[in-house]
Amino acid sequence: MKRNIYFIAITALVFVFASTLFQLNLAAEGKKMNKKILIAYYSRTGNTREIANQIHKIVGGEIFELVPVTPYPSNYNACVNQAKQELKSGYKAPLKSKIDVKNYDIILIGYPIWWGTFPAPVRTFLNENDFSGKTIAPFCTHGGSGLSRSVSDISNLCPKATLLEGFEVPGSSVGTAQNKVSDWLKRIKIEK
Repeated sequence: MKRNIYFIAITALVFVFASTLFQLNLAAEGKKMNKKILIAYYSRTGNTREIANQIHKIVGGEIFELVPVTPYPSNYNACVNQAKQELKSGYKAPLKSKIDVKNYDIILIGYPIWWGTFPAPVRTFLNENDFSGKTIAPFCTHGGSGLSRSVSDISNLCPKATLLEGFEVPGSSVGTAQNKVSDWLKRIKIEK
């Protein structure tokens, strides 16, 4: 008789414990699903736009292109020279439209790597918004340099944000990067 009572009591405790864990897991999943996501990016050639669109298909949220008032030159060398001067001077390119990040929890920021970091339109976006308490996930396209120093530059401009692992893909591989993008989003736990 005592064994049966112990068995019933232990079974009840296990059931209550399992039920509580299940409910906590559902609550955690609910919180994860309720995070507001913004994908903000600058793309000159379309490579970063392609990655931003791949991310958007996976996580949803809002997508916003950072478009400078004055476009960069179409000539590669002229663009490179302008980008170098902007980096040296700390220039912040005026943007055609703005978005306030206060309504978002997670901001994925995309850009091509120019001179080892992000271009001036991204610098403008980072300077014009308050990222305190936000989660930032940087992603970039590049010609062989990887993320370079862009992540540390974001950290310096947004010291009160949580910075997640960055993602990089060579510009020549953006068309076949879907699996790599998906794997990165799973690793940093940003999924729909």
